[in-house]
Amino acid sequence: MRYLPLTDADRAAMLDVIGVPSIDDLFQDVPKSARLSDLVDLPKHQSEQAVERHMGKLSAKSVSAGSVPFFCGAGAYRHHIPATVDHLIQRSEFLTAYTPYQPEVSQGTLMSLFEFQSQVALLTGMDVANASMYDGSTACAEAVVMAHRVARGKKPKAVLAPGLHPHYAAATQTLASTLNIKIDERETRPGRDYNVVEHIDDDTACVVVQSPNVFGEIIDLRPIAEKAHAHKALLIAVFTEPVALAAITPPGEQGADIVVGEGQGLGVGLNFGGPHVGLFACTQKLVRQMPGRVCGETIDANGERGFVLTLSTREQHIRREKATSNICTNSGLCALAFTIHMTLLGEAGITRLAALNHEAACDLADRLEGIDGVELVNETFFNEFTLRLSKPANDVVDALAAKGILGGVPLTRIQPDGDESLLLVCATETNDVEDFAAFAAALKEVLS
Repeated sequence: MRYLPLTDADRAAMLDVIGVPSIDDLFQDVPKSARLSDLVDLPKHQSEQAVERHMGKLSAKSVSAGSVPFFCGAGAYRHHIPATVDHLIQRSEFLTAYTPYQPEVSQGTLMSLFEFQSQVALLTGMDVANASMYDGSTACAEAVVMAHRVARGKKPKAVLAPGLHPHYAAATQTLASTLNIKIDERETRPGRDYNVVEHIDDDTACVVVQSPNVFGEIIDLRPIAEKAHAHKALLIAVFTEPVALAAITPPGEQGADIVVGEGQGLGVGLNFGGPHVGLFACTQKLVRQMPGRVCGETIDANGERGFVLTLSTREQHIRREKATSNICTNSGLCALAFTIHMTLLGEAGITRLAALNHEAACDLADRLEGIDGVELVNETFFNEFTLRLSKPANDVVDALAAKGILGGVPLTRIQPDGDESLLLVCATETNDVEDFAAFAAALKEVLS
């Protein structure tokens, strides 16, 4: 039987405190079209074997990333993950570990998180990093809230550059809408001439710039940082491909105050869209306003190296309503996978990996740009670039998929009102010359 401890009187009392007449009123912000009016149309019951057979047939309709030439990116990237990563994270002491409520007892967990933080700080060129966030988009939203908090609410505006991933912008809009933060968002379009600096003024708490941006363009953050700092605003640098940070000047060296992004590209598979791991780093000056947790290194009573939970700003801890974030856990297992992959690569390895990615993208771009009906939009890129096609990108992608090639992400897939001719294409170390040749031949045929 179901255990329902609340009486109708209990529910009425809670609704009275909240200030709504009924439970249905709690769902007013959910569009009616998205609400279920009845039970989901599924069979009432089936045997386990029948369910497995049915689900297997559904799964067979999908094309896995590793089974065909794969050129999709747009915020989630396919890289080779060494078998060692999966082997280690499945050890029981890691796989079953949860946030330690008596943290100093969990020295192994704290040590791995400390190493993770150190790697993220080095990769981003920042002073300090936290013990991870849910993903890149929520990290971006939390960074804007953090900037608003640093400004003590006196600067209501956050400027979002046009190249920010639309999903990151949407997550930021959602969180900002509850905190009276005014979002000044530019139209998402390719190119580097954003004139973002023209929109920074004394009301600006922060400016958010992605590099490489959603179109793959690499942005010089220095002039934006200079203008932001002149108005006492913070520069939030965003990335979706962590491998890129091994090839371009780290955001911290370009004047960024906060750096956030997605860490999925290292150690974490595509996983059908999640779970992923958000990276969050900032300057030492801002560390006490940073959401999440920070693990630190110390010396124990015996003079031995040890690890502690240095800062913990979660709402479940003593800060309660004064907490800097509602992030109540971290992506610990994914953060560990990131750390193991980074450790296996080392500084020389990740630099070489970044070079391989850039070389692959340059090779592919050269092949595709020569096809009639294809225009390379980018002036610069790392491993992802944007093509303008003579036919709608959605139709082209469907035609390529029918030929066994996953040929990129149409812009309208992540931005429904975007330019339907634009196709986001990514090449990594997992692609070879045979993939490039197959893609070029198929694209030429589809566009002819």
